[in-house]
Amino acid sequence: MARRPRCFVDGQVHHVVQRGNNRTALFVGENDYQFMVTCLKPAWEVHGVAIHAYALMKTHIHLLVTPSSATSLPRLMQSVGVRFAAYVNHRRRRTGALFEGRYRDALINSESYFVACMRYIENNPVRAGVVRRPGDFPWSSYRANALGRDNELVMPHPIYCSMGRTTEERTSHYRALFRAPLPDETVKAIRDNTNGAWVLGEADFRAWIEATTGQRTAPRFRRRRPAAPGARA
Repeated sequence: MARRPRCFVDGQVHHVVQRGNNRTALFVGENDYQFMVTCLKPAWEVHGVAIHAYALMKTHIHLLVTPSSATSLPRLMQSVGVRFAAYVNHRRRRTGALFEGRYRDALINSESYFVACMRYIENNPVRAGVVRRPGDFPWSSYRANALGRDNELVMPHPIYCSMGRTTEERTSHYRALFRAPLPDETVKAIRDNTNGAWVLGEADFRAWIEATTGQRTAPRFRRRRPAAPGARA
Protein backbone atom coordinates (compact mmCIF):
# COMPACT_ATOMS: atom_id res chain seq x y z
CA MET A 1 0.00 0.00 0.00
CA ALA A 2 1.39 3.42 -0.95
CA ARG A 3 2.20 5.75 1.91
CA ARG A 4 0.03 8.82 2.25
CA PRO A 5 1.97 12.06 1.78
CA ARG A 6 2.78 14.14 4.82
CA CYS A 7 0.29 16.94 5.44
CA PHE A 8 1.81 20.41 5.71
CA VAL A 9 0.19 23.85 5.92
CA ASP A 10 2.31 26.89 6.66
CA GLY A 11 2.09 27.97 10.30
CA GLN A 12 0.27 24.87 11.54
CA VAL A 13 1.54 22.81 14.47
CA HIS A 14 2.32 19.07 14.43
CA HIS A 15 2.33 16.49 17.20
CA VAL A 16 5.09 13.99 16.43
CA VAL A 17 5.81 10.55 17.89
CA GLN A 18 8.83 8.39 17.08
CA ARG A 19 9.05 4.95 18.68
CA GLY A 20 11.77 2.40 19.15
CA ASN A 21 11.53 -0.65 16.90
CA ASN A 22 9.71 -3.52 18.65
CA ARG A 23 9.53 -1.33 21.78
CA THR A 24 13.31 -1.06 21.88
CA ALA A 25 14.50 1.17 24.72
CA LEU A 26 15.85 4.34 23.17
CA PHE A 27 17.22 5.59 26.48
CA VAL A 28 18.92 3.46 29.13
CA GLY A 29 20.97 6.13 30.86
CA GLU A 30 21.40 9.87 31.28
CA ASN A 31 23.98 10.03 28.49
CA ASP A 32 21.40 8.70 26.02
CA TYR A 33 18.88 11.40 26.95
CA GLN A 34 21.55 14.07 26.75
CA PHE A 35 22.65 12.93 23.30
CA MET A 36 19.06 13.12 22.04
CA VAL A 37 18.95 16.71 23.31
CA THR A 38 22.15 17.34 21.37
CA CYS A 39 20.53 15.88 18.24
CA LEU A 40 17.51 18.15 18.65
CA LYS A 41 19.46 21.35 19.35
CA PRO A 42 19.83 22.38 15.67
CA ALA A 43 16.06 21.98 15.12
CA TRP A 44 15.39 25.65 14.36
CA GLU A 45 18.73 26.97 13.16
CA VAL A 46 19.48 24.14 10.72
CA HIS A 47 16.11 22.60 9.87
CA GLY A 48 13.59 25.38 10.52
CA VAL A 49 11.53 23.48 13.10
CA ALA A 50 10.37 25.30 16.25
CA ILE A 51 9.95 22.94 19.22
CA HIS A 52 7.25 24.06 21.67
CA ALA A 53 6.98 20.97 23.88
CA TYR A 54 8.62 17.56 24.15
CA ALA A 55 8.99 14.45 26.28
CA LEU A 56 11.75 11.88 25.92
CA MET A 57 10.23 8.63 27.13
CA LYS A 58 12.17 5.38 27.49
CA THR A 59 10.84 3.80 24.29
CA HIS A 60 9.61 6.82 22.33
CA ILE A 61 9.74 10.59 21.96
CA HIS A 62 7.00 13.21 21.69
CA LEU A 63 7.46 16.57 20.01
CA LEU A 64 5.09 19.49 19.47
CA VAL A 65 6.53 21.54 16.64
CA THR A 66 5.91 24.15 13.97
CA PRO A 67 7.86 23.40 10.76
CA SER A 68 8.75 26.34 8.53
CA SER A 69 8.38 24.34 5.29
CA ALA A 70 7.08 21.01 4.01
CA THR A 71 10.59 19.54 4.15
CA SER A 72 11.67 20.94 7.53
CA LEU A 73 10.17 18.27 9.78
CA PRO A 74 11.22 15.29 7.60
CA ARG A 75 14.77 16.67 7.47
CA LEU A 76 14.90 17.09 11.23
CA MET A 77 13.56 13.60 11.95
CA GLN A 78 15.93 12.04 9.44
CA SER A 79 18.88 13.84 10.99
CA VAL A 80 17.88 12.84 14.52
CA GLY A 81 17.24 9.26 13.44
CA VAL A 82 20.57 8.81 11.71
CA ARG A 83 22.67 10.46 14.42
CA PHE A 84 20.95 8.88 17.39
CA ALA A 85 20.76 5.39 15.86
CA ALA A 86 24.48 5.48 15.03
CA TYR A 87 25.24 6.59 18.59
CA VAL A 88 23.11 3.86 20.20
CA ASN A 89 24.32 1.09 17.87
CA HIS A 90 27.94 1.98 18.58
CA ARG A 91 27.44 2.38 22.32
CA ARG A 92 25.47 -0.85 22.76
CA ARG A 93 27.28 -2.84 20.05
CA ARG A 94 24.03 -3.56 18.26
CA THR A 95 22.91 -3.64 14.64
CA GLY A 96 19.62 -3.22 12.81
CA ALA A 97 16.88 -0.64 12.87
CA LEU A 98 16.53 1.33 16.09
CA PHE A 99 13.34 3.19 15.20
CA GLU A 100 9.92 1.87 14.21
CA GLY A 101 9.92 3.05 10.59
CA ARG A 102 8.52 6.48 9.82
CA TYR A 103 7.68 8.88 12.57
CA ARG A 104 3.97 9.49 13.12
CA ASP A 105 2.50 12.94 13.22
CA ALA A 106 -0.79 14.77 13.32
CA LEU A 107 -1.30 18.29 12.04
CA ILE A 108 -3.38 19.98 14.72
CA ASN A 109 -5.81 22.86 15.01
CA SER A 110 -3.72 25.16 17.18
CA GLU A 111 -6.68 27.20 18.37
CA SER A 112 -8.44 24.27 20.01
CA TYR A 113 -5.78 21.60 20.56
CA PHE A 114 -2.39 23.28 21.01
CA VAL A 115 -2.53 23.61 24.79
CA ALA A 116 -4.17 20.18 25.12
CA CYS A 117 -1.27 18.65 23.20
CA MET A 118 1.26 20.44 25.40
CA ARG A 119 -0.43 18.99 28.48
CA TYR A 120 -0.71 15.56 26.85
CA ILE A 121 3.00 15.47 26.06
CA GLU A 122 4.34 16.87 29.32
CA ASN A 123 2.04 14.71 31.45
CA ASN A 124 3.08 11.56 29.59
CA PRO A 125 5.63 10.54 32.25
CA VAL A 126 2.87 10.76 34.89
CA ARG A 127 0.39 8.67 32.86
CA ALA A 128 3.15 6.11 32.29
CA GLY A 129 3.83 5.87 36.03
CA VAL A 130 7.43 7.09 35.70
CA VAL A 131 6.94 10.04 38.09
CA ARG A 132 4.16 11.39 40.30
CA ARG A 133 4.32 14.98 39.05
CA PRO A 134 5.35 16.29 35.62
CA GLY A 135 7.94 18.57 37.20
CA ASP A 136 9.78 15.53 38.58
CA PHE A 137 10.69 14.36 35.07
CA PRO A 138 13.86 16.06 33.80
CA TRP A 139 13.59 15.10 30.13
CA SER A 140 10.57 17.12 29.08
CA SER A 141 9.69 20.75 28.43
CA TYR A 142 7.46 21.04 31.53
CA ARG A 143 10.05 22.84 33.65
CA ALA A 144 10.51 25.42 30.89
CA ASN A 145 6.81 26.01 30.22
CA ALA A 146 5.49 25.65 33.79
CA LEU A 147 8.42 26.87 35.90
CA GLY A 148 10.23 29.28 33.58
CA ARG A 149 13.48 27.30 33.57
CA ASP A 150 15.93 27.95 30.74
CA ASN A 151 15.70 25.31 28.00
CA GLU A 152 17.56 25.80 24.74
CA LEU A 153 15.24 23.41 22.88
CA VAL A 154 11.99 25.24 23.61
CA MET A 155 10.68 28.07 21.44
CA PRO A 156 7.42 29.46 22.92
CA HIS A 157 4.42 29.49 20.61
CA PRO A 158 2.27 32.67 20.39
CA ILE A 159 -0.63 30.83 22.05
CA TYR A 160 1.56 30.04 25.05
CA CYS A 161 2.89 33.60 25.12
CA SER A 162 -0.68 34.93 25.23
CA MET A 163 -1.23 33.28 28.62
CA GLY A 164 0.31 36.27 30.39
CA ARG A 165 2.30 39.45 30.00
CA THR A 166 5.19 38.20 32.13
CA THR A 167 6.96 34.90 32.64
CA GLU A 168 5.41 34.64 36.10
CA GLU A 169 1.89 35.15 34.75
CA ARG A 170 2.37 32.65 31.92
CA THR A 171 3.91 29.92 34.07
CA SER A 172 1.31 30.35 36.81
CA HIS A 173 -1.53 30.10 34.31
CA TYR A 174 0.09 27.10 32.64
CA ARG A 175 0.66 25.22 35.93
CA ALA A 176 -3.00 25.71 36.80
CA LEU A 177 -3.99 23.73 33.72
CA PHE A 178 -2.39 20.61 35.21
CA ARG A 179 -4.58 20.60 38.30
CA ALA A 180 -7.16 18.53 36.42
CA PRO A 181 -6.42 15.69 33.99
CA LEU A 182 -7.21 15.92 30.31
CA PRO A 183 -10.60 14.43 29.44
CA ASP A 184 -10.36 10.82 28.25
CA GLU A 185 -11.90 11.73 24.90
CA THR A 186 -9.21 14.36 24.31
CA VAL A 187 -6.44 11.89 25.13
CA LYS A 188 -8.00 9.37 22.75
CA ALA A 189 -8.38 11.94 19.97
CA ILE A 190 -4.72 12.96 20.25
CA ARG A 191 -3.54 9.34 20.26
CA ASP A 192 -5.78 8.13 17.44
CA ASN A 193 -5.05 10.99 15.08
CA THR A 194 -1.31 10.92 15.71
CA ASN A 195 -1.04 7.15 15.29
CA GLY A 196 -3.11 7.34 12.12
CA ALA A 197 -1.27 10.42 10.79
CA TRP A 198 -4.57 12.28 10.45
CA VAL A 199 -5.53 15.87 11.24
CA LEU A 200 -6.60 16.74 14.78
CA GLY A 201 -9.37 19.32 14.69
CA GLU A 202 -13.04 19.98 14.16
CA ALA A 203 -14.88 19.23 10.92
CA ASP A 204 -14.59 22.79 9.54
CA PHE A 205 -10.84 22.84 10.23
CA ARG A 206 -10.35 19.47 8.52
CA ALA A 207 -12.40 20.69 5.55
CA TRP A 208 -10.13 23.74 5.26
CA ILE A 209 -7.01 21.56 5.40
CA GLU A 210 -8.43 19.24 2.73
CA ALA A 211 -9.26 22.19 0.48
CA THR A 212 -5.78 23.64 1.02
CA THR A 213 -3.77 20.45 0.53
CA GLY A 214 -6.04 18.19 -1.50
CA GLN A 215 -5.39 15.42 1.03
CA ARG A 216 -7.76 13.40 3.19
CA THR A 217 -7.62 14.38 6.85
CA ALA A 218 -9.58 11.53 8.46
CA PRO A 219 -10.23 7.86 7.70
CA ARG A 220 -13.26 6.89 5.67
CA PHE A 221 -15.74 4.83 7.63
CA ARG A 222 -17.34 2.05 5.66
CA ARG A 223 -21.04 1.63 6.01
CA ARG A 224 -22.24 -1.87 6.75
CA ARG A 225 -24.23 -3.35 3.94
CA PRO A 226 -27.74 -4.45 4.88
CA ALA A 227 -28.13 -8.18 5.25
CA ALA A 228 -29.49 -10.01 2.24
CA PRO A 229 -33.09 -11.20 2.50
CA GLY A 230 -33.21 -14.53 4.30
CA ALA A 231 -29.67 -14.20 5.67
CA ARG A 232 -29.08 -15.43 9.21
CA ALA A 233 -28.70 -12.72 11.83
